[in-house]
Amino acid sequence: MAGVPDKINTWQMVEPGQGGKPGKLAQTTIDVPELGDGDALVEIAGCGVCHTDLGYFYDGVPTVSKPPLTLGHEISGTVVAGPDNLVGKTVIVPAVMPCNNCPICDQGRGNRCLAQKMPGNSLGIYGGFSSHIPVPAEDLCVIDDLKFPLSHYAVVADAATTPYQAAMRADLQEGDLVIITGITGGVGVYMAQVAKALGAKVVVGIARSQPKLERALKYGADYVINSKDKDFKALKGEFFDICKQAGVPKNVGWKIFECTGVAGGQEIALGLLSFLGKLIVVGFGMQKNTYMLSKLMAFDAEIIGTWGCLPKYYNNVLEMVQDGRIEIEPFLETKPMSQIADVFEKQHAGLFDRRQVLEPDF
Repeated sequence: MAGVPDKINTWQMVEPGQGGKPGKLAQTTIDVPELGDGDALVEIAGCGVCHTDLGYFYDGVPTVSKPPLTLGHEISGTVVAGPDNLVGKTVIVPAVMPCNNCPICDQGRGNRCLAQKMPGNSLGIYGGFSSHIPVPAEDLCVIDDLKFPLSHYAVVADAATTPYQAAMRADLQEGDLVIITGITGGVGVYMAQVAKALGAKVVVGIARSQPKLERALKYGADYVINSKDKDFKALKGEFFDICKQAGVPKNVGWKIFECTGVAGGQEIALGLLSFLGKLIVVGFGMQKNTYMLSKLMAFDAEIIGTWGCLPKYYNNVLEMVQDGRIEIEPFLETKPMSQIADVFEKQHAGLFDRRQVLEPDF
């Protein structure tokens, strides 16, 4: 079939890093596998660089499939082989694809299916920093109308859909009160937009960069707090002042989305959790926290984990992107995939203020 390559060009992680030291990348070619009845081969237009990828590459966070493997799970592209109804379609590849045939999936929790396939982690050696990728076809999200370059839709595969799943786990309703720690990060900027699109009454964003906090006020946040160089008492006082200004309770019913994945952000989120509140853990980090669990009993509060996003929600998020309720263009920039090592290094050093999307240039 035209468009199906003999080989897949790819950037493999040959060795993972450890303790903040980088692993090793190598450009190579790998075989195109024989596709099963339920598989598709996607020609990749773009793959976003996620904090999770950097965790694998710098911190030795374990992957299910062992190196050498290709990282990358934020993927958009075009189906070049597979089911007839999909060939030629432009698609978003869900970051986690459930088996759809197990007790966890039957409970509607397939985003945490133990047999799920995640590019760059548990899809064999295959990941998004490649020319092509074989994937299960069942849950691909078709883009019928390209309002942006196809590569830009890669951020929908994780950065924009993970917050939507978090909102579903929180049972976010119109009129809810929302706090987002890490509102300026790669997931936080979309968490704010998702919360507002779903009808949150007040969204308070917390982060450390004043310019990015001011930007957040244009994209979902009603109020922001700069946590840099502030102790928790001062930060809490500022939050209470916002509650008074907004005419909302300071200690009842807040839904807190922790998007930083770092100890400081997690401690702020835990400190603000109060009566009838919910803390949804969205960001990932390796550190440990100390918390008095009996507070959950006293507050009748909840701490909830969330992982990825159910494929069935992707069309909802895509619709929000297409109609402008979620904006992606201000928060991404593209680079040739050949610059992967430089992008990893600079993103790990915190030198980018936008999501990096790598476009294949093999």
